Amino acid sequence: QVQLVESGGGLVQPGGSLRLFCAASGSIFSINTMGWYRQAPGKQRELVAAITSGGATNYADSVKGRFSISRDNAKNTVTLQMNSLKPEDTAVYYCNADGRPGRWSSLIDYWGQGTQVTVSS
Repeated sequence: QVQLVESGGGLVQPGGSLRLFCAASGSIFSINTMGWYRQAPGKQRELVAAITSGGATNYADSVKGRFSISRDNAKNTVTLQMNSLKPEDTAVYYCNADGRPGRWSSLIDYWGQGTQVTVSS
């Protein structure tokens, strides 16, 4: 089994910055894409940013130019640097990874427990 543990959420003023960190541990053979999703109250969960094992990235239009995603393949970690935060960025942020616990295992979608990000003055 694979576990994703997030850290780094909190309260920040508009215009401020936060860094979210996620580490995958457990029985891991390989991890393909890692990413961050968020869910605000009353809204559906949405993709924020994702990065493949080869380093290709994908961002939601609403965060382009403000957020940056990176990963360390050797350590199975992914980081989301969030700058110029806005109140509408307030949400629970979830780490996501799709990977295989064993060489012959099917691809499985893993989720972290979520970390709250609140942008408010």
